[in-house]
Amino acid sequence: MKVHFISIGGSVMHQLAIALQGKGYQVTGTDDEIFEPALTHLRDKGLLPSAFGWQPELITPDLDAVILGMHAKADNPELIKAQELGLSIYSFPEYIFHESQQKKRVVVGGSHGKTTTTSMIMHVLKTCHQDFDYLVGAKLAGFDQSVKVTNAPTIVCEGDEYLASALLRQPKFHFLFPHVAILTGIAWDHINVFPTFEFYLEQFVIFMHKIEAGGLLIYNETDEVLNNLVLANKRNDIRYMPYKVPAHQITNGQTYITLDGAEGPLSVFGDHNLLNMQAAYYACAELGISAKDFVGAMANFTGASKRLELLASNNVCNIYRDFAHAPSKVIATIEAVKQQFPSRKLIGVLELHTYSSLNKEFMHQYKGALEKTDISVVFYSKHALQIKGLPELPESYVVEGFDKKGLLVMTDKNALEQWLQAQDYSNANLVLMSSGNYDGIDLPSFAPTLI
Repeated sequence: MKVHFISIGGSVMHQLAIALQGKGYQVTGTDDEIFEPALTHLRDKGLLPSAFGWQPELITPDLDAVILGMHAKADNPELIKAQELGLSIYSFPEYIFHESQQKKRVVVGGSHGKTTTTSMIMHVLKTCHQDFDYLVGAKLAGFDQSVKVTNAPTIVCEGDEYLASALLRQPKFHFLFPHVAILTGIAWDHINVFPTFEFYLEQFVIFMHKIEAGGLLIYNETDEVLNNLVLANKRNDIRYMPYKVPAHQITNGQTYITLDGAEGPLSVFGDHNLLNMQAAYYACAELGISAKDFVGAMANFTGASKRLELLASNNVCNIYRDFAHAPSKVIATIEAVKQQFPSRKLIGVLELHTYSSLNKEFMHQYKGALEKTDISVVFYSKHALQIKGLPELPESYVVEGFDKKGLLVMTDKNALEQWLQAQDYSNANLVLMSSGNYDGIDLPSFAPTLI
């Protein structure tokens, strides 16, 4: 098989390229810019383009597939030549499906918890020595890559609702056609792509109709929006498995879970993690994993990268980094830490970094998101606004939107660092929430200096 990647430097695109090379395919690719870690990964595998820029001469009639990344535009010269030659052109998710048509497909969708739920399933299957392929949106302990494509009988995919490619302006998870589907919850996100909540909801209805006949939909019944959506769009040819927070107890900061009579300790905590775990259990049970083996495997699951990741701790303070950025994710993260350490002061620092979160029209969606913090800061950089082509975001919009008494708003990273260094961390937890890096703060190095 000869496969060419247009925009090979993407975070998952380059991983797929490496996976296909490992499968024995002849792989080429181009991009106009490639950053770390993709640059090193591709160089190490001999897949780094000889020069940056588009090279239409690489598009030849003998190519079996051309895979188009989101970074490539509709007027890309390589794409135009591939179209002229009548070659098979795939978006990333379309090609994942192409490679997995003979596999049992597990797809995890939802506005939040996708990566964690997917990684839980992967961790359990690996611990139980099952052979499987996967696609996940984060670096996971115990897995060399975020994409694996072999001849395994099963594939576990994180089903992103963001767009598939410049040609396919539809969510990625519409192209995966699961046998086992999970929906973790719905909270409006990506407003630059889905300008209304109704349009956003429609994407999940379409996903539910993409489930293979005879398949299973595992869904979070505690999410009222999702529960109503499922009930209003029931099918007669698939099964349904609603889930909620499983039985558990917290003892001295340690969470213990009980699933179908099997009990054991966990390394992660919080209702959102427990919800994700229940969904993962039902998916694993569908793949033949017992409750005892599932609970045993989950004892040493430490979470996906940047998901309540412990950066530093001592006897009186824990400092966490979390990927939370959308309102529902922020609420879930804060509640988790507050439940686990109810007697500790909670300091929450949220960076607005995504297109949605930096949009002043979206700001009211954050109302109450930081309510359970004792001290709260919202940070955003002017640089992030410029990169996304957004207008200035007045601090007054942030204060009004969050509606949190005593909220501090900061836009300078040096001022934020100084403020963090001045805080009292005795009997306190600090949660740093962002999909970015606070305009360049090296959090793993900086966090230990605070305590």
